[in-house]
Amino acid sequence: MTVLQQVLLVLFGAVVLVAALKLFTAPLRLLFKLLLNTVLGFVGLLAFNLIGGAFGLSLGFSLLNAVVIAVLGLPGFALLLLLQWLFGL
Repeated sequence: MTVLQQVLLVLFGAVVLVAALKLFTAPLRLLFKLLLNTVLGFVGLLAFNLIGGAFGLSLGFSLLNAVVIAVLGLPGFALLLLLQWLFGL
């Protein structure tokens, strides 16, 4: 293999790598955003349980609740409170 062929092979590999990174950037960004929001949902549930415990209010500390809050935000939190109030979940 000549030096020219090696250089062309490296350039081709770099182009393929850049194209793959560009292709997967959006889904990875969405995944990291959901992960961050889920962690923030856990923190919000923890804070609510600490403060709401004084008033007799609490929500279960679970991954499902954190994901609902992560995806829906404040309306998701209100939905969880409403479901707990209506069905005792």
